[in-house]
Amino acid sequence: MTSTGRASQGAKSTPSAVLFMLVLEAGLVICWSAGFVGTRFAVAEAPMFRVLLWRSLVSGLILLPFALLRGPRLTLKIVSAHAFFGSLSMAAYLASFALALAQGVPTGLVALVSDMLPLAVALLSWPLLGERLNARQWVGTALGLLGVLIASGASIRFGDVSLWSYALPAFGTVCFALATLLQKKSTVAHIPVYQSLAIQCLTAAMIFAVFAWFEGGVRPIVTVHFVGGILWLVLVATFGAWSLYFMALKTSSPARVTAILYTSPPVTMIWAWLMFGEPLSLSMALGLAVSLAGIALIARKDQ
Repeated sequence: MTSTGRASQGAKSTPSAVLFMLVLEAGLVICWSAGFVGTRFAVAEAPMFRVLLWRSLVSGLILLPFALLRGPRLTLKIVSAHAFFGSLSMAAYLASFALALAQGVPTGLVALVSDMLPLAVALLSWPLLGERLNARQWVGTALGLLGVLIASGASIRFGDVSLWSYALPAFGTVCFALATLLQKKSTVAHIPVYQSLAIQCLTAAMIFAVFAWFEGGVRPIVTVHFVGGILWLVLVATFGAWSLYFMALKTSSPARVTAILYTSPPVTMIWAWLMFGEPLSLSMALGLAVSLAGIALIARKDQ
């Protein structure tokens, strides 16, 4: 690790900085997992890609005036870079999982592959950023993955689905990991969160519009569930989750930030229990405990 990296880590070791990171990461997990609630409400009224289109479009349009009037001037180079990141981290990531679900891949399996994002980031950090994980961090990554398997593995069922469909979630996960690391490495990507989110959301919206058109149309459905679900996805799952994700990425390593997301599946299950009465289980609690132990080992790198 470079001397700059060591210095920045030392600067983050004050009690107030540690507390700030903990609050930031807790908010990230809550908002990230809360996307389940809005999606569940919205998809009851509209096809998946129409939901993704309006989630991204509304988010981008709300942020666009701020992106244009506040912050540094958005050059073609900056916009192009963030459009590329948005194509990977939002469009490809979300579309891959939506397509997998549409093809009949079990939801539990799709979620399980999605939760392997920290492992993908860890594997790609060395060739892209030159950040090697030590033995303790590899153990932490393995524990995090084991916790996910314990928490959600019991729900996995393989159905009668084309083999290529199972590759879609893995493709989306790799795209997200790649975007995370390339954005961390980029020399033109360091703009305010609201600017990067505006560009990436609008880029994803254009891509989702194509899928939605072939799926049946792009017009919104004016019902309480659809509008309420979209507003929830915009305010919580987009503005909340992605803003906190970018903020955490600026102040910490990609390995630590994505490792925190290992706790999102159990937290999502708690959301489902609170909102929809879905049952909790001992395996979920045990899985969360194991994942937290793994995160603690990985997070020690930044302290």
